[in-house]
This record gives sequence, structure tokens and C-alpha cells, in this order.
Amino acid sequence: MTGVVILHGFTANLESVRELFGPLGRFDLKIASPLLRGHGASSPNELRGVTWTEWLEDAERALETLTGIDGKAVVIGHSMGALLAMQLAARRPELVDSLVLATPPVRLTSLLGPGRPLNFLAPLISHFVDRWNMDTKFADPGNAIMPKQYDWSPTKTILSMFDLLQETLRIAGSVHVPALILHCRNESIVLPQSAEILLRSLGTPPEKKSIVWFEKTDHQIFCDCERKAAVDAAVRFVADRLNHKPLNP
Repeated sequence: MTGVVILHGFTANLESVRELFGPLGRFDLKIASPLLRGHGASSPNELRGVTWTEWLEDAERALETLTGIDGKAVVIGHSMGALLAMQLAARRPELVDSLVLATPPVRLTSLLGPGRPLNFLAPLISHFVDRWNMDTKFADPGNAIMPKQYDWSPTKTILSMFDLLQETLRIAGSVHVPALILHCRNESIVLPQSAEILLRSLGTPPEKKSIVWFEKTDHQIFCDCERKAAVDAAVRFVADRLNHKPLNP
């Protein structure tokens, strides 16, 4: 295996996944973590006009650069990054060894999300509401890393993320690589049933897919109060795929 690709979530940036870098750096692996288009700028206006296919292009380019001609990578994705990770596994199975899917947003708490009762209103709302507030909550703010990220998003860009969600569920059965799902029972963005839906939907053999549950953390699983346990779970998975221990434990 060549390395690990780490994909951040919607309106986030590399700060939201940075806790993974050090522990994974103990392996003799390359690490790639692209800043997805429109993210990490001084204003969320940079997201205007950006679509999910462009985020996928960014992720696929990072995967291709890291793996080279004949390498493979573990792809770790947080939130929207988990959806992109599944897209890569379905589209480029020759490059993807396995997946860590952290809080995949299959069913959102928002009633406007795909699969939710008011989803049919989302396109209509986008004609009247130009931007949508994006509140970041933590289960234990006093024991959390507070990543700077956008506090709103253009509404039409959210709709593109919804399109990614629906398209990813459609192709989930085409994902056959080993997969670990990290999910929260009490978060404010994604419903816990997302993990069970995804576990059933993935084409991965039952013995090669599993869920690790977290009881306290909110959506920012690599930044909130249970971040060490979440990082440890991801690192153990990578170690199992490598079949050896970190170089510098």
C-alpha cells in the first residue's frame, strides 16, 4: 500500500482532520489531504458555482498523485469527504485499498435533506434564500479543537452537496473494499441511522465492514471530546491493512 488520502467535509478545511496527520505519519506511508475547491478561503463566497463533481475531481487527482502507477491507498473521509471516498472506491477500485467513513451524512437532521420529509422544498427555497447558516457545535467546547471554517454556505452549493449524497447512495452497492464507519449517536448534523443505512448499502462483504460508535461527540469527530478515540480507531484500521505496527509508537 502506498499511502492514505484524507478528505475533509463540507464548509470545513484541513484543520478539521489535522489530528490524523501525526499518528498516521508514524507509518511508512505517503499522506495526501487536498483542500477541496472553494474551501479554506477568506469567504464562503468562494463556494459559489462550485459543484460536487469538482470536489470529486480534486479528490481523484490527489488519489492518482499519491498512488502513482500501481499503488493503493486507504481513503479516510469525514462527512462529505466520506461520500467522496465512496465515489473514489466505486470509480477507481484499482487505486483504493479500503475506506474509513467518519460521520457519513446519509441522513441529515435537517428536514430539507435528501430522504427527509421536506427535501422537495429545497430547490424552491434556493430561489429565495441565497445563503444558509452553518453552525458548528461541539459536545464539549472546553475539550475541543475549534477549527476555523465557514459559518454559512451558498444555498445552491448545498443543493450540489445533496446531489452528491443521493448519487453516492445510488452507487454504494458498487463499493466492495473493506470499510470502517465511525459514527456518533448524539450529534446535531447527521442522524445515527445513517451508519446502519450505509452498512446495508455498501457492496462490501459483511465480514469486511463494521461500525464503531461514539456516545458523546458531535459531528466534528476528529476535533471534539472523543477525537483521540476516533483517531485511534482510524489508525488501528490502517495498521490492520498494513499488517504491521507504526514505525514510531
